[in-house]
Amino acid sequence: MRILKDRLHFCVIFLFIAGTFLSCKENGEKQSAEIASADQEKLVPEDLKWSERMLLSEIHRFPEASKLDFREEPKWSYTNGLVLKAAKEVFEETGDERYYQYIYEYADTMVTDEGDIRTYKLSDQNLDMLNSGNTLLYLYPETKEERFLEALKLLRSQIDTQPRTKEGGFWHKKRYTEQMWLDGLYMAHPFYAHYTKMYSEGEEAEEAYDDIIHQFDLIQEYAYDQNTGLLYHGWDSSKQQKWADKETGTSPNFWSRAMGWYGMAMVDVLDYLPEDHEGREKIINYLNQFAEALVKYQDQESGLWYQVLDQGEREGNYLEASGTSMFTYTFAKAAKKGYLPEEYMEVAKKAYEGILNNLITVEDNGVVNLNQVCAVAGLGGDPYRDASYEYYINEEIRSNDPKGTGPFILASLQLDK
Repeated sequence: MRILKDRLHFCVIFLFIAGTFLSCKENGEKQSAEIASADQEKLVPEDLKWSERMLLSEIHRFPEASKLDFREEPKWSYTNGLVLKAAKEVFEETGDERYYQYIYEYADTMVTDEGDIRTYKLSDQNLDMLNSGNTLLYLYPETKEERFLEALKLLRSQIDTQPRTKEGGFWHKKRYTEQMWLDGLYMAHPFYAHYTKMYSEGEEAEEAYDDIIHQFDLIQEYAYDQNTGLLYHGWDSSKQQKWADKETGTSPNFWSRAMGWYGMAMVDVLDYLPEDHEGREKIINYLNQFAEALVKYQDQESGLWYQVLDQGEREGNYLEASGTSMFTYTFAKAAKKGYLPEEYMEVAKKAYEGILNNLITVEDNGVVNLNQVCAVAGLGGDPYRDASYEYYINEEIRSNDPKGTGPFILASLQLDK
Protein backbone atom coordinates (compact mmCIF):
# COMPACT_ATOMS: atom_id res chain seq x y z
CA MET A 1 0.00 0.00 0.00
CA ARG A 2 2.79 2.37 0.93
CA ILE A 3 4.57 1.60 -2.36
CA LEU A 4 1.37 2.46 -4.23
CA LYS A 5 1.06 5.78 -2.38
CA ASP A 6 4.70 6.62 -3.16
CA ARG A 7 4.11 5.89 -6.84
CA LEU A 8 1.00 8.07 -6.89
CA HIS A 9 2.92 10.86 -5.15
CA PHE A 10 5.71 10.58 -7.72
CA CYS A 11 3.22 10.70 -10.59
CA VAL A 12 1.60 13.83 -9.20
CA ILE A 13 4.98 15.56 -8.86
CA PHE A 14 5.95 14.45 -12.38
CA LEU A 15 2.72 15.74 -13.87
CA PHE A 16 3.11 19.05 -12.01
CA ILE A 17 6.66 19.53 -13.27
CA ALA A 18 5.70 18.53 -16.79
CA GLY A 19 2.75 20.92 -16.73
CA THR A 20 4.93 23.72 -15.46
CA PHE A 21 7.50 23.01 -18.16
CA LEU A 22 4.87 22.97 -20.90
CA SER A 23 3.32 26.13 -19.50
CA CYS A 24 6.71 27.89 -19.47
CA LYS A 25 7.42 26.65 -22.98
CA GLU A 26 4.05 27.91 -24.21
CA ASN A 27 4.59 31.26 -22.50
CA GLY A 28 8.05 31.51 -24.01
CA GLU A 29 6.74 30.72 -27.46
CA LYS A 30 3.96 33.24 -26.96
CA GLN A 31 6.42 35.93 -25.89
CA SER A 32 8.68 35.15 -28.86
CA ALA A 33 5.69 35.40 -31.18
CA GLU A 34 4.71 38.72 -29.61
CA ILE A 35 8.25 40.07 -30.01
CA ALA A 36 8.36 38.91 -33.64
CA SER A 37 4.97 40.50 -34.24
CA ALA A 38 6.14 43.74 -32.64
CA ASP A 39 9.21 43.74 -34.91
CA GLN A 40 6.98 43.28 -37.94
CA GLU A 41 4.79 46.15 -36.83
CA LYS A 42 7.65 48.62 -36.40
CA LEU A 43 7.31 51.72 -38.51
CA VAL A 44 10.94 51.39 -39.57
CA PRO A 45 12.23 47.80 -39.78
CA GLU A 46 15.62 47.38 -38.14
CA ASP A 47 16.92 44.87 -40.70
CA LEU A 48 17.26 47.60 -43.35
CA LYS A 49 20.42 49.61 -44.04
CA TRP A 50 20.82 52.87 -42.15
CA SER A 51 20.28 54.86 -45.35
CA GLU A 52 16.81 53.42 -45.80
CA ARG A 53 16.00 53.49 -42.08
CA MET A 54 16.74 57.21 -41.91
CA LEU A 55 14.81 57.97 -45.09
CA LEU A 56 11.76 56.08 -43.83
CA SER A 57 12.09 57.97 -40.55
CA GLU A 58 12.12 61.27 -42.44
CA ILE A 59 9.05 60.25 -44.42
CA HIS A 60 7.34 59.36 -41.14
CA ARG A 61 8.26 62.75 -39.64
CA PHE A 62 7.44 64.69 -42.80
CA PRO A 63 4.88 62.74 -44.89
CA GLU A 64 4.80 65.71 -47.28
CA ALA A 65 8.27 66.49 -48.62
CA SER A 66 7.16 70.10 -49.18
CA LYS A 67 7.04 70.48 -45.38
CA LEU A 68 10.49 69.14 -44.61
CA ASP A 69 12.38 71.26 -42.09
CA PHE A 70 9.45 71.38 -39.65
CA ARG A 71 7.33 73.67 -41.83
CA GLU A 72 3.61 74.17 -41.43
CA GLU A 73 3.13 75.20 -45.07
CA PRO A 74 4.76 73.91 -48.27
CA LYS A 75 7.93 75.73 -49.28
CA TRP A 76 10.49 75.62 -52.08
CA SER A 77 13.81 75.55 -50.23
CA TYR A 78 17.25 74.01 -50.24
CA THR A 79 16.61 71.52 -47.43
CA ASN A 80 13.95 69.78 -49.50
CA GLY A 81 16.38 69.34 -52.35
CA LEU A 82 19.04 67.98 -50.01
CA VAL A 83 16.84 65.22 -48.57
CA LEU A 84 15.32 64.44 -51.97
CA LYS A 85 18.76 63.99 -53.52
CA ALA A 86 19.29 61.35 -50.84
CA ALA A 87 15.84 59.87 -51.57
CA LYS A 88 16.72 59.62 -55.27
CA GLU A 89 19.87 57.67 -54.48
CA VAL A 90 18.04 55.35 -52.08
CA PHE A 91 15.38 54.76 -54.74
CA GLU A 92 18.02 53.94 -57.34
CA GLU A 93 19.56 51.41 -54.95
CA THR A 94 16.34 49.78 -53.71
CA GLY A 95 13.76 50.32 -56.46
CA ASP A 96 11.16 51.04 -53.77
CA GLU A 97 8.49 53.16 -55.46
CA ARG A 98 7.60 54.90 -52.19
CA TYR A 99 10.81 56.91 -52.46
CA TYR A 100 10.20 57.97 -56.04
CA GLN A 101 6.68 58.99 -55.12
CA TYR A 102 8.01 61.10 -52.25
CA ILE A 103 10.24 62.97 -54.69
CA TYR A 104 7.56 63.36 -57.32
CA GLU A 105 4.93 64.65 -54.90
CA TYR A 106 7.27 67.49 -53.88
CA ALA A 107 7.62 68.70 -57.45
CA ASP A 108 3.95 68.09 -58.14
CA THR A 109 3.01 70.24 -55.14
CA MET A 110 5.46 73.06 -55.78
CA VAL A 111 5.39 73.46 -59.59
CA THR A 112 2.24 74.85 -61.21
CA ASP A 113 0.82 73.72 -64.53
CA GLU A 114 2.44 76.76 -66.14
CA GLY A 115 5.88 75.97 -64.72
CA ASP A 116 5.94 78.59 -61.99
CA ILE A 117 7.36 77.58 -58.61
CA ARG A 118 5.23 78.22 -55.55
CA THR A 119 6.89 80.39 -52.84
CA TYR A 120 9.91 81.07 -55.12
CA LYS A 121 10.75 84.68 -56.01
CA LEU A 122 13.29 85.30 -58.72
CA SER A 123 13.65 88.88 -57.47
CA ASP A 124 15.16 87.61 -54.19
CA GLN A 125 18.20 86.35 -56.12
CA ASN A 126 18.69 83.75 -53.40
CA LEU A 127 21.24 81.05 -54.24
CA ASP A 128 19.65 78.72 -51.69
CA MET A 129 16.64 78.31 -53.95
CA LEU A 130 18.62 76.68 -56.75
CA ASN A 131 19.42 73.50 -54.85
CA SER A 132 15.93 71.98 -55.23
CA GLY A 133 16.34 72.42 -58.97
CA ASN A 134 18.31 69.18 -58.84
CA THR A 135 15.02 67.42 -58.11
CA LEU A 136 13.59 68.74 -61.37
CA LEU A 137 16.74 67.83 -63.29
CA TYR A 138 16.05 64.27 -62.18
CA LEU A 139 12.28 64.27 -62.71
CA TYR A 140 11.96 65.99 -66.09
CA PRO A 141 13.73 63.27 -68.10
CA GLU A 142 11.69 60.67 -66.20
CA THR A 143 8.27 62.31 -66.67
CA LYS A 144 8.65 64.63 -69.70
CA GLU A 145 6.25 67.03 -67.97
CA GLU A 146 6.80 70.40 -69.65
CA ARG A 147 6.01 72.30 -66.47
CA PHE A 148 9.15 70.85 -64.89
CA LEU A 149 11.27 72.04 -67.81
CA GLU A 150 9.75 75.52 -67.60
CA ALA A 151 10.54 75.62 -63.87
CA LEU A 152 14.11 74.56 -64.62
CA LYS A 153 14.48 77.38 -67.15
CA LEU A 154 13.18 79.82 -64.55
CA LEU A 155 15.78 78.69 -62.01
CA ARG A 156 18.55 78.77 -64.59
CA SER A 157 17.60 82.34 -65.49
CA GLN A 158 18.47 83.37 -61.93
CA ILE A 159 22.13 82.60 -62.59
CA ASP A 160 22.17 85.08 -65.48
CA THR A 161 20.80 87.88 -63.29
CA GLN A 162 22.49 87.02 -59.96
CA PRO A 163 24.33 90.07 -58.55
CA ARG A 164 28.09 89.64 -58.42
CA THR A 165 31.05 91.12 -56.63
CA LYS A 166 33.48 93.14 -58.72
CA GLU A 167 35.62 89.99 -58.85
CA GLY A 168 32.72 88.06 -60.41
CA GLY A 169 31.54 86.10 -57.38
CA PHE A 170 27.81 85.48 -56.85
CA TRP A 171 26.26 87.33 -53.94
CA HIS A 172 24.68 84.80 -51.62
CA LYS A 173 21.38 86.68 -51.80
CA LYS A 174 20.36 90.04 -53.18
CA ARG A 175 19.97 91.37 -49.64
CA TYR A 176 23.41 90.06 -48.62
CA THR A 177 25.29 92.57 -50.71
CA GLU A 178 28.83 91.84 -51.90
CA GLN A 179 28.98 88.61 -49.88
CA MET A 180 30.04 85.11 -50.84
CA TRP A 181 29.27 82.31 -48.36
CA LEU A 182 30.64 78.77 -48.48
CA ASP A 183 27.01 77.61 -48.36
CA GLY A 184 26.38 79.18 -51.76
CA LEU A 185 28.90 76.97 -53.53
CA TYR A 186 26.71 73.97 -52.71
CA MET A 187 23.39 75.70 -53.29
CA ALA A 188 24.17 76.89 -56.80
CA HIS A 189 26.97 75.03 -58.49
CA PRO A 190 26.01 71.34 -58.61
CA PHE A 191 22.74 72.58 -60.12
CA TYR A 192 24.54 74.98 -62.48
CA ALA A 193 26.97 72.25 -63.61
CA HIS A 194 24.25 69.59 -63.96
CA TYR A 195 21.98 71.90 -65.97
CA THR A 196 24.90 72.84 -68.20
CA LYS A 197 25.74 69.20 -68.87
CA MET A 198 22.12 68.43 -69.77
CA TYR A 199 21.11 71.47 -71.79
CA SER A 200 24.12 73.53 -72.93
CA GLU A 201 26.60 72.92 -75.72
CA GLY A 202 29.70 74.44 -77.29
CA GLU A 203 30.82 77.89 -76.23
CA GLU A 204 27.83 78.39 -73.96
CA ALA A 205 28.70 75.26 -71.99
CA GLU A 206 32.39 76.14 -71.84
CA GLU A 207 31.64 79.59 -70.46
CA ALA A 208 29.34 78.10 -67.83
CA TYR A 209 31.93 75.56 -66.68
CA ASP A 210 34.59 78.30 -66.53
CA ASP A 211 32.21 80.45 -64.47
CA ILE A 212 31.66 77.61 -62.01
CA ILE A 213 35.39 77.08 -61.56
CA HIS A 214 35.83 80.82 -61.08
CA GLN A 215 33.49 80.74 -58.08
CA PHE A 216 35.65 78.10 -56.40
CA ASP A 217 38.80 80.04 -57.29
CA LEU A 218 37.41 83.15 -55.62
CA ILE A 219 36.38 81.39 -52.43
CA GLN A 220 39.82 79.77 -52.22
CA GLU A 221 41.53 83.10 -52.80
CA TYR A 222 39.52 85.12 -50.31
CA ALA A 223 38.09 82.74 -47.68
CA TYR A 224 41.02 80.31 -47.30
CA ASP A 225 43.15 80.60 -44.16
CA GLN A 226 46.82 79.81 -44.70
CA ASN A 227 47.50 78.96 -41.06
CA THR A 228 44.81 76.30 -40.55
CA GLY A 229 43.96 75.28 -44.12
CA LEU A 230 40.29 75.87 -43.23
CA LEU A 231 37.90 78.29 -44.95
CA TYR A 232 35.94 81.04 -43.23
CA HIS A 233 32.14 80.94 -43.43
CA GLY A 234 31.85 84.12 -45.45
CA TRP A 235 33.71 86.83 -47.34
CA ASP A 236 32.52 90.40 -47.81
CA SER A 237 34.27 91.89 -50.82
CA SER A 238 33.30 95.39 -49.69
CA LYS A 239 34.62 94.79 -46.15
CA GLN A 240 31.67 96.79 -44.83
CA GLN A 241 29.85 94.16 -42.75
CA LYS A 242 30.31 94.32 -38.99
CA TRP A 243 31.37 90.66 -39.08
CA ALA A 244 34.01 91.28 -41.80
CA ASP A 245 37.70 91.67 -41.06
CA LYS A 246 38.64 95.15 -42.25
CA GLU A 247 41.72 93.89 -44.08
CA THR A 248 40.57 90.55 -45.52
CA GLY A 249 36.78 90.83 -45.53
CA THR A 250 36.41 87.37 -43.98
CA SER A 251 34.12 86.36 -41.13
CA PRO A 252 35.99 85.50 -37.91
CA ASN A 253 35.32 81.76 -37.41
CA PHE A 254 35.35 78.34 -39.08
CA TRP A 255 31.83 76.94 -38.91
CA SER A 256 31.57 73.18 -39.34
CA ARG A 257 28.51 73.10 -41.61
CA ALA A 258 29.81 75.86 -43.87
CA MET A 259 32.87 73.72 -44.53
CA GLY A 260 30.53 70.76 -44.99
CA TRP A 261 28.56 72.55 -47.70
CA TYR A 262 31.81 73.39 -49.43
CA GLY A 263 33.11 69.82 -49.37
CA MET A 264 29.85 68.45 -50.77
CA ALA A 265 29.88 71.16 -53.44
CA MET A 266 33.27 70.01 -54.70
CA VAL A 267 32.52 66.28 -54.89
CA ASP A 268 29.10 66.87 -56.47
CA VAL A 269 30.27 69.41 -59.07
CA LEU A 270 32.89 66.91 -60.19
CA ASP A 271 30.02 64.60 -61.21
CA TYR A 272 29.19 67.00 -64.05
CA LEU A 273 32.43 68.70 -65.10
CA PRO A 274 33.76 67.25 -68.36
CA GLU A 275 36.72 64.92 -67.91
CA ASP A 276 38.89 67.12 -70.14
CA HIS A 277 38.04 70.43 -68.45
CA GLU A 278 41.12 71.95 -66.85
CA GLY A 279 39.04 73.03 -63.87
CA ARG A 280 38.72 69.43 -62.68
CA GLU A 281 42.30 69.35 -61.42
CA LYS A 282 41.79 72.65 -59.61
CA ILE A 283 38.75 71.33 -57.76
CA ILE A 284 40.53 68.08 -56.90
CA ASN A 285 43.50 70.05 -55.54
CA TYR A 286 41.17 72.22 -53.46
CA LEU A 287 39.49 69.05 -52.20
CA ASN A 288 42.82 67.59 -51.10
CA GLN A 289 43.73 70.79 -49.23
CA PHE A 290 40.31 70.71 -47.60
CA ALA A 291 40.69 67.09 -46.49
CA GLU A 292 44.22 67.49 -45.20
CA ALA A 293 43.16 70.42 -43.03
CA LEU A 294 39.98 68.85 -41.68
CA VAL A 295 41.62 65.65 -40.50
CA LYS A 296 43.70 67.70 -38.07
CA TYR A 297 40.54 68.85 -36.31
CA GLN A 298 38.70 65.52 -36.14
CA ASP A 299 38.08 64.56 -32.52
CA GLN A 300 40.27 61.50 -32.01
CA GLU A 301 38.11 59.88 -29.37
CA SER A 302 34.71 60.12 -31.07
CA GLY A 303 35.64 60.61 -34.74
CA LEU A 304 33.33 63.65 -34.93
CA TRP A 305 33.93 67.35 -35.60
CA TYR A 306 33.04 70.36 -33.47
CA GLN A 307 30.56 73.12 -34.28
CA VAL A 308 33.42 75.63 -34.37
CA LEU A 309 36.05 73.48 -35.99
CA ASP A 310 39.31 74.67 -34.49
CA GLN A 311 38.17 75.36 -30.93
CA GLY A 312 37.21 71.94 -29.62
CA GLU A 313 38.56 72.57 -26.14
CA ARG A 314 36.69 75.83 -25.66
CA GLU A 315 33.75 75.97 -23.26
CA GLY A 316 30.37 75.62 -24.93
CA ASN A 317 31.59 74.02 -28.14
CA TYR A 318 30.00 70.68 -29.07
CA LEU A 319 30.34 67.77 -31.49
CA GLU A 320 27.90 68.60 -34.28
CA ALA A 321 26.00 66.16 -36.50
CA SER A 322 25.42 67.95 -39.81
CA GLY A 323 29.00 69.04 -40.41
CA THR A 324 30.26 65.59 -39.43
CA SER A 325 27.77 63.88 -41.76
CA MET A 326 28.77 66.18 -44.62
CA PHE A 327 32.46 65.51 -44.10
CA THR A 328 31.80 61.76 -43.95
CA TYR A 329 29.93 61.89 -47.26
CA THR A 330 32.61 64.06 -48.86
CA PHE A 331 35.53 61.87 -47.78
CA ALA A 332 33.82 58.59 -48.64
CA LYS A 333 32.68 59.73 -52.08
CA ALA A 334 36.00 61.41 -52.90
CA ALA A 335 37.99 58.34 -51.85
CA LYS A 336 35.73 56.03 -53.91
CA LYS A 337 36.09 58.28 -56.96
CA GLY A 338 39.86 58.50 -56.58
CA TYR A 339 39.92 62.24 -55.87
CA LEU A 340 41.43 61.63 -52.42
CA PRO A 341 43.91 58.96 -51.28
CA GLU A 342 42.36 55.72 -50.01
CA GLU A 343 43.28 56.56 -46.41
CA TYR A 344 40.41 59.06 -46.32
CA MET A 345 37.93 56.20 -46.56
CA GLU A 346 39.16 55.16 -43.11
CA VAL A 347 38.61 58.71 -41.89
CA ALA A 348 35.05 58.51 -43.21
CA LYS A 349 34.45 55.15 -41.55
CA LYS A 350 35.72 56.42 -38.21
CA ALA A 351 33.45 59.45 -38.44
CA TYR A 352 30.47 57.30 -39.40
CA GLU A 353 30.98 55.00 -36.43
CA GLY A 354 31.20 58.10 -34.28
CA ILE A 355 27.81 59.24 -35.56
CA LEU A 356 26.23 55.84 -34.86
CA ASN A 357 27.77 55.60 -31.40
CA ASN A 358 27.18 59.16 -30.24
CA LEU A 359 24.46 60.88 -32.25
CA ILE A 360 21.95 58.23 -33.36
CA THR A 361 19.06 57.01 -31.22
CA VAL A 362 16.29 54.59 -32.23
CA GLU A 363 12.77 54.73 -30.85
CA ASP A 364 10.76 51.64 -29.86
CA ASN A 365 8.85 51.85 -33.16
CA GLY A 366 12.13 51.77 -35.11
CA VAL A 367 12.16 55.46 -36.04
CA VAL A 368 15.75 56.74 -36.21
CA ASN A 369 16.83 60.10 -34.79
CA LEU A 370 19.95 62.12 -35.55
CA ASN A 371 20.77 64.35 -32.59
CA GLN A 372 22.91 67.44 -31.95
CA VAL A 373 22.26 69.24 -35.22
CA CYS A 374 22.74 72.99 -35.38
CA ALA A 375 19.36 74.26 -36.59
CA VAL A 376 20.63 77.28 -38.51
CA ALA A 377 23.49 79.77 -38.68
CA GLY A 378 24.11 82.69 -40.98
CA LEU A 379 25.76 86.08 -41.29
CA GLY A 380 24.26 89.53 -40.83
CA GLY A 381 20.52 89.91 -41.23
CA ASP A 382 18.01 91.07 -38.63
CA PRO A 383 18.56 90.28 -35.79
CA TYR A 384 22.20 90.68 -36.69
CA ARG A 385 24.40 87.56 -36.69
CA ASP A 386 27.97 88.59 -35.93
CA ALA A 387 29.70 85.24 -36.63
CA SER A 388 31.35 85.27 -33.21
CA TYR A 389 32.22 82.07 -31.37
CA GLU A 390 29.39 82.80 -28.94
CA TYR A 391 26.95 83.19 -31.81
CA TYR A 392 27.71 79.79 -33.35
CA ILE A 393 27.56 77.80 -30.10
CA ASN A 394 24.33 79.44 -28.95
CA GLU A 395 22.24 78.85 -32.04
CA GLU A 396 19.45 76.29 -31.55
CA ILE A 397 20.46 72.62 -31.44
CA ARG A 398 17.80 70.09 -32.43
CA SER A 399 17.26 66.53 -33.58
CA ASN A 400 16.42 65.48 -37.13
CA ASP A 401 17.16 68.74 -38.86
CA PRO A 402 17.24 67.82 -42.59
CA LYS A 403 20.59 69.54 -42.98
CA GLY A 404 21.89 66.62 -40.93
CA THR A 405 19.62 63.75 -41.94
CA GLY A 406 20.11 64.31 -45.69
CA PRO A 407 23.91 64.11 -45.53
CA PHE A 408 23.68 61.17 -43.10
CA ILE A 409 21.69 59.23 -45.70
CA LEU A 410 24.16 60.22 -48.43
CA ALA A 411 27.11 59.17 -46.26
CA SER A 412 25.37 55.86 -45.45
CA LEU A 413 24.95 55.16 -49.16
CA GLN A 414 28.60 55.88 -49.93
CA LEU A 415 29.66 53.50 -47.16
CA ASP A 416 26.98 50.93 -48.05
CA LYS A 417 25.56 51.10 -44.54
